[in-house]
Amino acid sequence: MALLEKLADPGLLESVNAAVDSLDDNDSVAVAQAASAGIARLEAVRFRALAQLNRHRDGARSVTQEVAFALSLVDNHAGAMVAAAEALTTRLPRTLGLMDQGKVDGFGALKVAAATAWLSDDNALAADALLEDRLPDKNSGQIRKAASHAALTVDREGADRRAERHREGRRLAVRHGETGVASIEVEDGPVEKVTAAYTRIDREARALKTGDETRTLDQLRADIALDLLLGGQGGKSERAEVFLYMDLFTYLGVNDDPAELAGHGHLPATLAREIATGADTVLRRIITDPLSGQVLDLGRDRYRPSAGQGEFVRVRDRECRRPGCHRPAQACDLDHSVPWEFGGHTDAADLIDLCRRDHRLKDEPGWIYHLASDGTFTITTPTGQSYDSIPPPLHEPRPKTEEPPPF
Repeated sequence: MALLEKLADPGLLESVNAAVDSLDDNDSVAVAQAASAGIARLEAVRFRALAQLNRHRDGARSVTQEVAFALSLVDNHAGAMVAAAEALTTRLPRTLGLMDQGKVDGFGALKVAAATAWLSDDNALAADALLEDRLPDKNSGQIRKAASHAALTVDREGADRRAERHREGRRLAVRHGETGVASIEVEDGPVEKVTAAYTRIDREARALKTGDETRTLDQLRADIALDLLLGGQGGKSERAEVFLYMDLFTYLGVNDDPAELAGHGHLPATLAREIATGADTVLRRIITDPLSGQVLDLGRDRYRPSAGQGEFVRVRDRECRRPGCHRPAQACDLDHSVPWEFGGHTDAADLIDLCRRDHRLKDEPGWIYHLASDGTFTITTPTGQSYDSIPPPLHEPRPKTEEPPPF
């Protein structure tokens, strides 16, 4: 078969591989990008082939096992591949088209297929149309969040039912390993509680990580979590907080726009209202620019005093500002986009949130960080590639005539 012979011909790449050793930094990045685009196109071919196999077999269960054998995959991954292949060739044609253009890879396509699997065919097509301009040049985490948001947008009532059903399925699982170790996991727990629990554990682990402490942060987190489960104090007890962003219109029930939990992603409106009206919830007014949805200021009425500029920056940024990083701002370092010693200022126009890893990356040779006056944060790599990030608006831009509902 001519197609199979072309795909299996090693001679097609021999000249390319021979030339790789002579590439400089810029050309190395360019070739890697071109290769990734080519791989995405081939993955589109693979998905079409798997979908064709599935159609020939009328969706028989054995297709998954055959794919697992043929591609040396575990059954779960093979099943996900077959399901994604079927979805991409029927319900998600625009995502498949982006793969043909080399703009979305197979892993990203799997994220889209999984995030939209619960939608009807018509709603999946609508979500696919929404995503066409949002997926190119995004990493898998960004694709997952974009796809989940699109799914919530096109079927809000279904999202509410799905969130309720998943939260009802919460359970505690134990997995026994080898050599005297085991794992414990809360599966499908309420996201606000799981996030707050991890934040508390992480904070206490970092407080214990002094010069005399030999345990790693991962070991400390595990030890503190087990200590708390067994009735201990874990460490310094402190109230943990999560950042839930919700439009006033959504909070009041005027609309059902999705909300966002920093570090996790979007939540359906009904679940967000449930969290926001909890007995231990502390609300904070955030003032946004109605035309852009970006944070302008914080209201000062709150249960505890404001921490000033640092708190504003964390609320504004929500997550680490490095494009593609989703570590919540509460767990990040406040950093000067222009170093203090080179004229940087300690104000909101110059401060950004960076997780510890990305904070340290800035000090590596050739990495340039720049924060523009409009809030756009740009990272330039040593090879001259630039990547931008800006916190997404807290709500869709509104016409000037739109007013909030009266209290």
